[in-house]
Amino acid sequence: MTIRHPEKVNKPINPIKKKPDWIRSKLINSKEFFLTKTIVNSNNLVTVCQEANCPNITECWSKRHATFMIMGDTCTRACAFCDVKTGKPGKLDPLEAVKIADAVLKLNLKHVVITSVDRDDLEDGGSNHFYDVISQTRKLNPNTSIEVLTPDFLRKGEAYKKVLEANPDVFNHNIETVPRLYLKVRPGSRYFSSLELLKNVKLINKNVFTKSGLMVGLGETKDEIVQVMDDLKAADVDFLTIGQYLQPSVRHHPLDRYYHPSEFKELETIAKSKGFLLVSSTPLTRSSYHADEDFAQLQKNRLNN
Repeated sequence: MTIRHPEKVNKPINPIKKKPDWIRSKLINSKEFFLTKTIVNSNNLVTVCQEANCPNITECWSKRHATFMIMGDTCTRACAFCDVKTGKPGKLDPLEAVKIADAVLKLNLKHVVITSVDRDDLEDGGSNHFYDVISQTRKLNPNTSIEVLTPDFLRKGEAYKKVLEANPDVFNHNIETVPRLYLKVRPGSRYFSSLELLKNVKLINKNVFTKSGLMVGLGETKDEIVQVMDDLKAADVDFLTIGQYLQPSVRHHPLDRYYHPSEFKELETIAKSKGFLLVSSTPLTRSSYHADEDFAQLQKNRLNN
């Protein structure tokens, strides 16, 4: 049986604040949206767009852009910000790599993002499954760039190296929040372990673009955000995304406040001054939002540096 965030059952209810005018999702082409939905459903695939209730799903799917979530829809962790369900995951689908590759082909994607739930129950954290999905996708779609958004592989030794063996174009692992809030927001993870992962990925492969994301509105301070920027830059991260935390339900971590678009612009300016190759900082920015366009920009920026 799957339980959604069982550790929060007896916690106080946190009322959800009304969204400001600047947080609005878009629907550009309803025909393309339903085509994307049909391809995803017909292949029995899981997307983080659906499972995490992403606010950008209508805009992205209208552009035939979907972020595939592998290894099931059930996570072994219960992060206080996330709407993906928690429980005991099922067995891995041995045909998932073929299904993902086929969906990428049908959607004619130039760039694909592949992420996963945390699979602490697996000895390798799912790194070999990542390898299979990336390899099969590359085989069937040789001209498609591949971006992975991975778990931290905490206590899995060097399992993450298997993901790198498949040569993804972008290796993303989200830092999510500031160190002070980790025990409340991301209790199953460790801030410095996530930093170490990103640092090691770059040390192993200088050519792969490294990327990380930060949410704001959880109760962090500006000084803490800037410190995270410095930590990520020290880990040689290329691309930083900053977006607004949107509280999924009354049982999730309470929203402290909504940042104004001008504040996101200020954070973008600060991050750029620290030397990141690319920075995306808006209320609706998410890890895979405009990922195809961002990858193209990363390539241009690297050539110009």
